[in-house]
Amino acid sequence: MEERVGLGTNIITQIGIVVHDIEKYIDAYCSILGLPRPQVILTDEYEKARTIYQGKPTYARAKLAFFDMGQVQIELIEPVDGPSTWKEFLENNGEGVHHIAFQIKDTPDVVTYLENKGIPMVQQGYYTGGMYSYLDASSQLGVILELLENF
Repeated sequence: MEERVGLGTNIITQIGIVVHDIEKYIDAYCSILGLPRPQVILTDEYEKARTIYQGKPTYARAKLAFFDMGQVQIELIEPVDGPSTWKEFLENNGEGVHHIAFQIKDTPDVVTYLENKGIPMVQQGYYTGGMYSYLDASSQLGVILELLENF
């Protein structure tokens, strides 16, 4: 069996920014960059998302808004309920870039690869059509990595 090298892609698909007030930031992005106003989405409840944070189930939810910027999407995230990587980031660092995301295949294999590199999983959950995984690469890369896999 061949040993994995890298994530299987070098294409960034998303930059996630955690904020206190999503509506304020939507207004700013629309005004400054001349973008159309996106819909605000509330993440799924635990029963559907099955969110795990720091190894334990969490009822974490967040408001999300997405700006399509060609190849890369800007995601605004306002934590709402429950313990989460979003809430922890906001409390410890204030508003700012939380993650860069990559569309990948074979989440378990990529997660194992990153964990073997000393990059631990901090949160994982599901969305309609796929799953996401956050791995904390902040000590090595200065940012959290998000793995997105669509089914």
